Amino acid sequence: MKKLYLILLLLLFSICSFAQSRYISATTKKIVYARDGGACRCCGSSLNLEYDHINPFSCGGGNDVSNIQLLCKRCNRSKSNSCTCKIHNRIVGVNCCDGSVTSARSSTTTSRKSTSTSTQCTGTTKKGLRCRNRTSSSNGRCYLH
Repeated sequence: MKKLYLILLLLLFSICSFAQSRYISATTKKIVYARDGGACRCCGSSLNLEYDHINPFSCGGGNDVSNIQLLCKRCNRSKSNSCTCKIHNRIVGVNCCDGSVTSARSSTTTSRKSTSTSTQCTGTTKKGLRCRNRTSSSNGRCYLH
């Protein structure tokens, strides 16, 4: 009997831990495409468009229409887990460190330096991935690097 409860508990835990998904429904995609005019919200390109989470998925951002935007592949890849397109130096989302929302249309001339004193660490983890910590250090690295 204890084994049955243990199996049910593990099954329930596994279902709950995988509840949030990156899947964006077709309806949401259609609404976002129409709202954004079929163009990248950063550079205006209509080639290689991708659906991007304004508040990053890794920071708890959901898949609702208000949190999805169109970005071209270049802008989306350069944005990564931040709020700034590093190619065009434009804010296109939510600053993860303080949660402030920015308008992609009006923020096209605002640089990242004017919105926050801390920046994302430039160091890499043992796996070779970019560090997600924030730092205000002059060398651009967090306390781990």
